[in-house]
Amino acid sequence: MDGDGIVREYLLLGLRLGKLAPGLVDSFTGDRALRRRVDDEPRPHPATLAERAALLRRELPGTDLDPVRKRFLDAQLVAAATSARRLAGARVPFVEEVRAYFQVDVAPGHPDTYRRAHAELDELLPGAGSLAARLADHRVLDEVPPRKLGPTVRALSNALRDLVRRDHELPPEEVVEYEVVTDKPWSGFNYYLGDFRSRVAINADLGHRTSNLPHLVAHESYPGHHTEHCRKEVGLVGKRGHAEQSIFLINTPQCLMSEGMAELGLHAAVGAGWGRWTEAIVGDLGLRMDGELTERVENALSGLLTVRQDAVLMLHDRRAHPDDVVDFLCRWLLVPERRARHMLRFLADPLWRAYTTTYVEGVRLIRAWLDLRPPADTLGDRYSRLLDEPLVPSTLREEIDDGVPWLPRDPA
Repeated sequence: MDGDGIVREYLLLGLRLGKLAPGLVDSFTGDRALRRRVDDEPRPHPATLAERAALLRRELPGTDLDPVRKRFLDAQLVAAATSARRLAGARVPFVEEVRAYFQVDVAPGHPDTYRRAHAELDELLPGAGSLAARLADHRVLDEVPPRKLGPTVRALSNALRDLVRRDHELPPEEVVEYEVVTDKPWSGFNYYLGDFRSRVAINADLGHRTSNLPHLVAHESYPGHHTEHCRKEVGLVGKRGHAEQSIFLINTPQCLMSEGMAELGLHAAVGAGWGRWTEAIVGDLGLRMDGELTERVENALSGLLTVRQDAVLMLHDRRAHPDDVVDFLCRWLLVPERRARHMLRFLADPLWRAYTTTYVEGVRLIRAWLDLRPPADTLGDRYSRLLDEPLVPSTLREEIDDGVPWLPRDPA
């Protein structure tokens, strides 16, 4: 099988997996004839799809595809085969499952790290009552009223779009539409529709604050998921013919890269001082915010990054009782039980159960890689590689281990 044939079969494999597990295909903007073909096919057996993924991996090295494409496809096929095996009923140990999906090894965090974060928060939020209560009181002060949620999101989106366009060319026709939804396990979700258009859903059930909305908008839109989809559709797919980038599969290395860079979107677009930057924008809408304090509190909370991954390991690796997981989340994340149980809903979902790792390990890996750059190179230059190249986690880890600050782009 030649390279084009491998790519075509990979796309068909992904679409067939999506037929078995709705939601597994996050987006597909490729050949519509392939979508129609799969829609018209009988329901496939997952074991057959696992075998097909293994066959494609064996044939991949002998194709004429360049090494970067081979590495991307190989990583994706390992993950797809694991999804298919699980759908066929195979019992895959959770840590092994995560490794196959995302090319990372996960381990519990350390309570001492969480205690230090709590101590820093305790200094930032003095007063009577428990630390959880004081943090809750702090968060109440910057809640966004439901009637202002839409206008606030759009104002932040416009401001971030202007910043991102200075560093990263975007198609003039690109657009993001926002909608407010309820009863979802996530806080926000990007539905990439193709042709440089996204629909971003914001979950109103959680309540939103001026401190989290800039992160959310940066994550989903500028310079996060929407920007990445647009750049890859123009460059990798349109100019370089990497048709494999026209499908985005959940529970693959592609996700860890995408979520890690999106989580760092505000860091890349605004950087230090984002609190005061946000304060000025929301102030024009009549919302109050202590930008400097908010930024310091959020920086302290970053020390709790691995708590959710610990909770996932408790639930799926150590088989802890869900109530114990809720207690763990409440204790270390300083959240009320209602919020912890909403988190548990995401952690326990069959499709999303491993996905928390993309946020945790994705941030850790990509932040380390972004920081490994020569002084002459800007953060925008470094971030551009994430937007434009078919990188996988193992590539970044090798560059970090080797201390390589920059590798040349593939020729266009």
